[in-house]
Amino acid sequence: MFKPTRLVTLISALLLLSACGGSEQAITNAPQLQPIDVAATPQINVADWHTYTTRLSSPNEVALRARVTGVVRSVNFREGDTVERGEVLFELDDRTFLADVASLAAQVTRAEAALSQAKSESARALRLSKQKAISTEEVDARVSLTAQRQAELDALRASFKSAQLNLEFSKVTAPISGKISFAEVTQGNTIRANDTLLTTIVATDKMYAYFDIDERTWNSQFATVTDTDKLPVKLELLGSQAQPIIGQLDFIDNAIDNHSGTLKVRASFDNKNGLLRPGSFARVSLSSGELNNRVIIPDKAVGTDLKNRFVLVVNDANTLEYRLITLGNRYGEFRAIESGLSAGERIAVNGPARVGPGMPISPNNVTLTLPESISAQVVAMTEIESTQGLN
Repeated sequence: MFKPTRLVTLISALLLLSACGGSEQAITNAPQLQPIDVAATPQINVADWHTYTTRLSSPNEVALRARVTGVVRSVNFREGDTVERGEVLFELDDRTFLADVASLAAQVTRAEAALSQAKSESARALRLSKQKAISTEEVDARVSLTAQRQAELDALRASFKSAQLNLEFSKVTAPISGKISFAEVTQGNTIRANDTLLTTIVATDKMYAYFDIDERTWNSQFATVTDTDKLPVKLELLGSQAQPIIGQLDFIDNAIDNHSGTLKVRASFDNKNGLLRPGSFARVSLSSGELNNRVIIPDKAVGTDLKNRFVLVVNDANTLEYRLITLGNRYGEFRAIESGLSAGERIAVNGPARVGPGMPISPNNVTLTLPESISAQVVAMTEIESTQGLN
């Protein structure tokens, strides 16, 4: 039989063991906080770039047609090659044209002889009229005949010149230098003057990009810009990973379209390397060069919620909060923020990949690595590349 004192001691020991086990279990069940990278948002001066979509076009494009009707004797170019102005591309059967030239040359010679005779008879008539040896009517007739012979010769000379031109036009030459397409007609086919399409040629040493800037943006950002300012323009081709091609603004339309409320402008790009092709889809970006204070964050920190863009902000209690933002321009791997964030606020650098709003976290403080001045770097790069492209 247990004594009362021993029983009390045993119960106390059991209660103590139970309490210790519960404490250890509570410690074991405590949630582990998710460690994530957190950084304070910097604010720096950046240049705002405005981006537009466009299709490239050639400054000069020719749909080549012959000026005379005839049969194609030869095609003298390789399809897709670059041709030079004046190069013979098509030759027509010129035998008919040669015969016309020869015939008219003979008619001109005969008309010259007839005119010479008429002039001689007219001069003789004028001498005889002074001696009263010929009637006035005869003198007038011979002078009139001389004028007719002169007119006939002039008409034949004009026809002869036209025949020579037709003979010249039987060789179809390139009116511009550029890249030639395929031949629409081949040897042996009959073509009609100014009707049958032979091929097309596009100039490729330069490319144009026309695009429309809305009236509000133009008035707020570019109101003082003229085409003589040669404002830098960046061009990126669809699917290309290469560095943007730098051109310049060289045309501003004379009026705002009252239907769309936009102003048409044009940028030109050097294309001596042949990378740009007419009709290519491209994105062009231009900046007024003015610098503005913007909060900059990594692009990967931005999350998408239906149509909204958001970031996860870390509050003082190290809990994530949902914050709607308005995105600005992209600068490499970073994005400017128009609204929704202030400088110095802490955000989840890697975005909502493994975490969400309301979650407590264990912050791993990191520092964002930014260029010394994104704006200065972009402007300097643009000016340098633009200068190199123009030289």
